[in-house]
Amino acid sequence: MTAMMTQYLNIKKDNDDCLLLYRLGDFYELFFEDALTASRELDIALTGRNYGEAEKAPMCGVPYHAADGYIAQLIEKGYRVALCEQMESPKPGQKGPVKREVVRIITPGTITDFNMLEEGKNNYILCLAMSKKFCALAAADITTGGFTATHFPLEEGEEVKRIIDEMSRFYPAEILCSEDFPYISQLNQAFSLKPVTMPSWSFSQSFAYKTLCTHFRTMHLEGFNLSESSKEITAAGALITYLQETQKGALSQITALKAFASDKFLIMDKNTRQNLELCETLRPWRKQNKKHTLLGVLDHTCTAMGARLLRSWVELPLLDVAAIEQRLNAVEEWQTKSFLRAELRDSLRDIHDIERLMARLAGANGNGRDMAALRASLAQFPYLKEKLRETKTSLNNSMNRSFDDMKDIHDLLTRALAEEPPHSLREGGLIKAGYNEDLDKLLSIKANGEKWLSELEASEREASGIKSLKIRYNRVFGYYIEVTKANSASVPEGYIRKQTLANSERYTTEELDKLAETILNADEKQTELEYQIFEGLRQEIVNNIERLQFMASLISALDSIQSLAEVADNNRYCKPMINDGETIYIRSGRHPVLEQISAFVANDTHLDAGDRRLALITGPNMAGKSTYMRQVALITLMAQIGSFVPAEEASIGVVDRIFTRIGASDDLASGQSTFMVEMTEVAHILHHATRRSLIVMDEIGRGTSTYDGLSIAWSVLEYIADENCIGAKTLFATHYHELIPLEDRLNGVRNYCFTISESEDDNVQFLRKLIRGGADKSYGIQVARLAGVPQVVLTRAKKVLDSLERESPDVEVARAVFFGEESYEQQSLE
Repeated sequence: MTAMMTQYLNIKKDNDDCLLLYRLGDFYELFFEDALTASRELDIALTGRNYGEAEKAPMCGVPYHAADGYIAQLIEKGYRVALCEQMESPKPGQKGPVKREVVRIITPGTITDFNMLEEGKNNYILCLAMSKKFCALAAADITTGGFTATHFPLEEGEEVKRIIDEMSRFYPAEILCSEDFPYISQLNQAFSLKPVTMPSWSFSQSFAYKTLCTHFRTMHLEGFNLSESSKEITAAGALITYLQETQKGALSQITALKAFASDKFLIMDKNTRQNLELCETLRPWRKQNKKHTLLGVLDHTCTAMGARLLRSWVELPLLDVAAIEQRLNAVEEWQTKSFLRAELRDSLRDIHDIERLMARLAGANGNGRDMAALRASLAQFPYLKEKLRETKTSLNNSMNRSFDDMKDIHDLLTRALAEEPPHSLREGGLIKAGYNEDLDKLLSIKANGEKWLSELEASEREASGIKSLKIRYNRVFGYYIEVTKANSASVPEGYIRKQTLANSERYTTEELDKLAETILNADEKQTELEYQIFEGLRQEIVNNIERLQFMASLISALDSIQSLAEVADNNRYCKPMINDGETIYIRSGRHPVLEQISAFVANDTHLDAGDRRLALITGPNMAGKSTYMRQVALITLMAQIGSFVPAEEASIGVVDRIFTRIGASDDLASGQSTFMVEMTEVAHILHHATRRSLIVMDEIGRGTSTYDGLSIAWSVLEYIADENCIGAKTLFATHYHELIPLEDRLNGVRNYCFTISESEDDNVQFLRKLIRGGADKSYGIQVARLAGVPQVVLTRAKKVLDSLERESPDVEVARAVFFGEESYEQQSLE
């Protein structure tokens, strides 16, 4: 890499900056284009310009075979990269530029190279279109052909939060919006991505609808369950417009648009996804360690396709009881058939990433090795079909009935494609002998060429009497006869001199020229013919892209189901009972992630819509309150994914939302203190929770003064527990022991605490066992001792605590004040 390339890789640029890689032979020449934002502008900027103009002088050269690695680094640095190719050869005597075009623009959301992508994670590009009351969202992954869209209502004052919550399901690599979108800076802050803005006209309903119909080659979109007035149309059409401009129309892998309703899945906001560490850990030093997330525990998939689908299941738990039970039954069948599952996993391991292979082949970026990987994958289909025949549950049986063994495509690739095709498409060696008669003739000429040359060399030696005569080849002169100076007098009359060297002379003959032309033309024709045959094979595969994509989705589902079965079997999970009731019952539940790291104490949970609506959990830090609450939320979520759960027994009434308020920190970017962040999250929960939600709240009110915090925690607890307000199933952890008597005053509130073993020397041991009743104290000084606080500080703290407890009437005053007032329920009923 040149120093200039190193310089650009070391400088983080804005997304508005674009680098141009112009292919010249075996090299890409690097240029810098300032703030070019669309392929139309790039075409205007490049077409017709003379190579070598001062303002277009190349910054450095990039070897063609190594370009992918450099492109990946440039994309990571914030550039977009335009690939420009020469589209014609210069004509004899031609002056001025030859035709060249931008063939593709690579952006973070349009990367297709395997080495630049994470296998088990989709590379989504999102597009947002906003009206006064609704927001439409479209998401595409061009590496798999996935294309989906939805819309959702916006409530006044919470527009940004709702948009960010919906986007957080996708972990976008790139964001698109209109140039007049009002929340660009907030999106940049939330996802550390600068949105790419597009002209407002590209979001017009009529233009977007026409764009989609043109792309899918349909008269309407009713086949995708969309009408001309569907709100999703604007975002989906604008996204296709952007992809067509950057990919130059190479989007044949996007064969369908799936509209989905976000309210058909369990709703979780961005904070909840982060707090529960579903797919990414909160700890930055563990970002690359999946075992510390729920996905890391559940992901025992054997294919990249299955890993991506399982991730989407974790992000989008189901609400439909029948669909959940269908998935659970399929998991149970594979869990009980351990030997059959092991055989299935062996076959799945030999399946390559069919989705991304198809995207590369459809986009004309695929090569012989991609096709060979597809052939190897198709070879496993009969074995997968055989395993599915032994299943009986509805979902597994449905997959068996729908299974397409793709035998015709596999047979075609087996007959046509070489066993180990080269990476390049222009070097030959792609096609098997025996597949094409014309190619076989050319291969025969190449194979016999050496023999013919050897025979001609022997014949010329015999005829001339020059024993040292040799026939040789180089790229400048082609084939020639070389004779030493000592034998130049013996050269026959028919020899034509080509070159004189210090110690030898080089000649040719009419016979050698004809033979050379035959051999060289055969080599060139073979390479071109093989490329044409390969293009024919590629087109045949693209013609069957919907069949292949369907089978990729089926195999993904099969892989994800067997993964959940593998986890259930290995980790002693139980099959949860799923129903439409309002009870969550878990016997001996465990935290799915933490039990993988260390020994874990199991605990029971019983929440319902009646006397057990709200569990008020008290006790010291380190006792296990937060872990227990996350555990209940994760078990509920796992059950609605269709997974077995870490417990001895579980019965889960489907919840519509999960809210968590666990921990907070200053939001410096927006100028919000820790307490403000906490109250904002609390407000969101109180406004959106329903009776069927699950709420997890930890230490509400701790960010302000004691009385303020106690007052807020008390009132929030009453509001949630009140059936006329929310009445949701809730886990409420607190250090405010003043709240313990609320069990006797509020219906549905029950006290729980974690057991502590306290020795005579004032040391404590946390037993991590949840029991009925409230904790009598917080053991803060004992926890400080375990943390290593100096003894002199601990001694002083103990004296201060004793003095405060003896002299201050705070607790009694607080109880008298609060219990002397009407409850929230009484106030609200008036």
